[in-house]
Amino acid sequence: MARGPSALIGYLGLATVVLVVVFGLLVVLASLGPTSNAVHALYNALLHVIDAGTIGGDDTSSATFIGLQLLLTFGGIIIFSAFIGVLATTVDEQLQELRKGRSLVLERDHTLVLGWSDTIFTVISELAIANENERDPSIVILAERDKVEMEDAIRDKVADLRGTRVVCRTGSSIDLHDLAIVNPQDARAIIVLSPEEDEPDASVIKTILALTRGPGRREEAYHIVAEIQDARNLEAARLVGGDEAVLVDKSETIARIIVQTARQSGAAAVYTELLDFDGDEVYFHADPALEGATYADALLAYEDCCVIGLHQDGTSTLNPAPDTVVAPGASVIAIAEDDSHLAVAARASVAPDPDAILEGTPPRPAPTHALILGVNARTPMVIRELDAYVEPDSTVLVVADAQIDGDVFAQRIGPLERLTVDVRRGATTERAALEALEVERFDHAIVMCYSDELDAQRADARTLVTLLHLRDIADRTGVRFTVVSEMLDDRNRELAQVTKVDDVIVSDQVISLLLTQISENRHLADVFTELFAADGAEVYLRDATSYVAAGATVTFATLVGAATARGETAIGYRGSSGVVVNPPKSLQLTIAPGDRLIVLAES
Repeated sequence: MARGPSALIGYLGLATVVLVVVFGLLVVLASLGPTSNAVHALYNALLHVIDAGTIGGDDTSSATFIGLQLLLTFGGIIIFSAFIGVLATTVDEQLQELRKGRSLVLERDHTLVLGWSDTIFTVISELAIANENERDPSIVILAERDKVEMEDAIRDKVADLRGTRVVCRTGSSIDLHDLAIVNPQDARAIIVLSPEEDEPDASVIKTILALTRGPGRREEAYHIVAEIQDARNLEAARLVGGDEAVLVDKSETIARIIVQTARQSGAAAVYTELLDFDGDEVYFHADPALEGATYADALLAYEDCCVIGLHQDGTSTLNPAPDTVVAPGASVIAIAEDDSHLAVAARASVAPDPDAILEGTPPRPAPTHALILGVNARTPMVIRELDAYVEPDSTVLVVADAQIDGDVFAQRIGPLERLTVDVRRGATTERAALEALEVERFDHAIVMCYSDELDAQRADARTLVTLLHLRDIADRTGVRFTVVSEMLDDRNRELAQVTKVDDVIVSDQVISLLLTQISENRHLADVFTELFAADGAEVYLRDATSYVAAGATVTFATLVGAATARGETAIGYRGSSGVVVNPPKSLQLTIAPGDRLIVLAES
């Protein structure tokens, strides 16, 4: 018994066999039974052991045989019943262990998700879409939650897994024994989520350490993607992860996207299209036919795919100079519906119409005036990012419910080159206070959630109230200004649509999309880093009538050629039907006043 249930089952099974053999041979050798066949005697003895009712059919002519069979039946009741009992108990215990999520996973080439937060549902949904073309795809999750609770939550929140199997296990990602259960050695990618606790970055760093320094780690490098909440912990995480880990600075990424979407309406729809897997995404593709051609030639190479950059010599560059030559072995960075579509993409059937292209450069923007309502830890980052884009003599007014120490706040922001910051105290959810600010005189309004002081639902509720007031003021005054808000809970995004807000940034959702994209291709980290940063190419929505004449009917290829002539990369347009990314080159468009051409450019 000390050796465990397996040994106990084995010994009881052996005792059952011995009992059957001894009594079966005794009946044959003593000629006590109705048969002298040893096989029949052993079979009869087995029936008496496993079924006490068998004795009712015995021949009662021999008292010795009846006594022997009674003794055999009693032995079977004791030994075999114990065998069945131990076996049933052991199986039940094993089933309970399986329900607890403590068994070893057998999956290979799976995506491993370590940790649990509300972002996991977006991660699973996006991975399910990305894996539609894969054979027998699987996602393995390890978290300190009950396995059944995790499975129920996934069923409730993720409507369609699209053939992807999700395997949940209960355990800690910093425990080497628990980590071995989910087989990280055979995972193709590992996503480390930031846990919902007081010091989330410490758990993320320890998880990366357990993966990269654990005794059972594999020889080849891992592909780890992790989110870091506090930029001060990035250096420690890099020391632990090395080249195996791609780290996403959550606060900085959100701040950059808020600024870029605040500066121009519709940019959020472009970023969402590029970040999620439902639609068009960014892929790398090596095309030998383009070797020796220029980047300008590559821009017009595909009918249904938009080339946006080059990956050569180990470096990814968005919107390089049009005369950049595609080197042997280089890959194009392109927007496509799927990587399989890019591999068999048809060549463009139309060429730009040079007569329809207007010469000129975009007008220099004027100084801008921004209003920031609400303060949290990301607000100084937003102001620093905004300073990198605006023209000199631009201003930003920060209004928050609590009193802000101007000197401390300025120290957190750091030196600014073009932007002047004014800080005031005011009730950001009160209509009278907002009207006193004359919000209609600002070019941009950014609503930051009070995430440092309130929980997610209360912070989002205050954001929604502020948005309602802003939109009503805009409708009453007839003045158009962009409004960008920050949301913590994705469930509140649909409520925010009622306010007609131009762009709603859901923090956790954006990070989830970014983590999922990088988990599929680590080189995308460089692409999105350049796309979100002030240095390099960014997304701009520019007046289409500055590229071709208003009222002209042209193909999208002509708009691509017009953008190329200015050193830009056209990736879509915004018309009366909304934002369209990666249209066919042969698509005919009639340019109307107010239409926008979506381009990648450096300024």
